[in-house]
Amino acid sequence: MVEFVLKEESFKIIGLCMEVHRGFGVGFKERVYKDALEVEFKIAQIPFLRERQFKIEYKNKILNSTYYADLIIYNSIILEVKATDCITSNFVAQTINYLKLSGIKPGIIGNFGKPSFEFKRVLF
Repeated sequence: MVEFVLKEESFKIIGLCMEVHRGFGVGFKERVYKDALEVEFKIAQIPFLRERQFKIEYKNKILNSTYYADLIIYNSIILEVKATDCITSNFVAQTINYLKLSGIKPGIIGNFGKPSFEFKRVLF
C-alpha cells in the first residue's frame, strides 16, 4: 500500500481550495484564486510562501533560468494553482520539477477551471 504523505495537511489544503472554488466558481485568472487562497491560509493560520523562486543547477552551474512554485504550504507541500479545462501531464511534469528542485516530496495541483474543484496529488 502506498503511504499517504502529509495526509492531514493535504486534506486541509484541498478543503481550503474547495472553499475558494465555492466562493468564486469558474472563470477567474489563477492569480485571483491564489490571492483568495492567501486569505484562507491566513485565516486558518497555516504557514505559506507564495511565488517561491528556485534556481536550477546543471553540472554544478547555476543557470539563468528559474522556476517559481505558486505556493509552498507548511514548508512541506507545493500547491500549483491552475484555472484550465483539465490537469494535463505537462502540469504534472512541472510540479515534479518543482519537487525535485525544492527537496519537497508531495505536491498538489489544484484546478479551479472546472465547475467542480479538481486536484491531483503528485509525489516525488
